[in-house]
Amino acid sequence: MIRLFPLAGLLRLRHLQQDQAAADLAEANARVAANEARRGRARSALTATSITPDTVAAMNAMAAARSSSRSMLADLDALGRSNATALGEAQASFDSARAEAIALEKLELRHHETVEADDLRAEQIVLDEIASTRWHRDQDADTDSTPRNGDAQ
Repeated sequence: MIRLFPLAGLLRLRHLQQDQAAADLAEANARVAANEARRGRARSALTATSITPDTVAAMNAMAAARSSSRSMLADLDALGRSNATALGEAQASFDSARAEAIALEKLELRHHETVEADDLRAEQIVLDEIASTRWHRDQDADTDSTPRNGDAQ
């Protein structure tokens, strides 16, 4: 007899929550990686410029460009810190969802083991009853075929 796990619906919900948390974690990882890539490209672009200014206007323009680039790098650093915080929160959320799902999975496993043990116990009782009935039937058959004290003469 199949007995369903009584908390199967809750387990499905926990798996859905875990899947959502995993998706959020993957998205946070992607944002961190994308920000690091942008930051790396910006740093590479800054180090690649080795132009020597010829005029004061060119020097002023170059200083403004570097200042703007530094500001952009500061913004990327701030975004990186924000993304790292979001990544930490997403990881904690995933870990929590996973722990809740694991607890229910362990309960489900124990339930299935208990059901299986109960089924095996019930099957053994039936087999014992069949064997006992057969043994008694054989004993009765032996008793009927054995001559009794008054029947031997």
